[in-house]
Amino acid sequence: MTPGIRPLIAGNWKMNGTLAGAQRLAEALRGAAKSVTPELLVCPPFLHLQQVAAVLLGSPIALGGQDCHHAAAGAHTGDIAAAMLRDAGASHVILGHSERRSDHAETSAMVLRKCEAAAAAGLVPVVCVGETEAERDAGQAEAVVARQLLDSLPPSFTTAGGIVAYEPVWAIGTGRTPSEADVAAMHGMIRNALVQAHGDGGRATKLLYGGSVKPGNAAGLLALPDVDGALVGGASLVAEDFLAIARAVPAG
Repeated sequence: MTPGIRPLIAGNWKMNGTLAGAQRLAEALRGAAKSVTPELLVCPPFLHLQQVAAVLLGSPIALGGQDCHHAAAGAHTGDIAAAMLRDAGASHVILGHSERRSDHAETSAMVLRKCEAAAAAGLVPVVCVGETEAERDAGQAEAVVARQLLDSLPPSFTTAGGIVAYEPVWAIGTGRTPSEADVAAMHGMIRNALVQAHGDGGRATKLLYGGSVKPGNAAGLLALPDVDGALVGGASLVAEDFLAIARAVPAG
């Protein structure tokens, strides 16, 4: 963990669930939220945002979207504007997730424009970066992630309270994770890059680890330097698992 930064455990529900299931999950999390130390954030599918927002109203759990368009409004069928997320009760938005970069051919330049739109709408951008297995095997992991950071983050990123999530692409949903030494090294590189680009704002930026985080490995990952929380995928769909990860955050 980074001294002075309150940890965050974020759940990316991806394209899963029904309205009834989302309500049950949100209710279970709300009921236990005060028993955990870190901040909690959940990012349900767009269709479920208002339902979950209603359940979480008045609770300490924050709500986020899974993406937004760079435009404030217009002829963009199937997309959602940052202001719409804000209007639905969201305070955060995930941007540049590897599944968006691969499934929708999103570039870092596109992510940067979305970050600007999110900041303008008063949302906290949670920007994902990470290398593929081929890039890691080729010894390019740090170079790839550093380039994604440089190209994805606008000057407004830290003033908007932006968060970076390192998610090695090959670890997402596979049950595999990098070694703790590899995670620590990557997070250290990301911290240094942020400080070089954003000064003190980079020192205060939350850095999350994501990629097959589960109750069994959370404590070791969350105890690493410059790991200020986790972006959780599959385990965030089970209230008990998500809360167990939150409870694995080291004291102090």
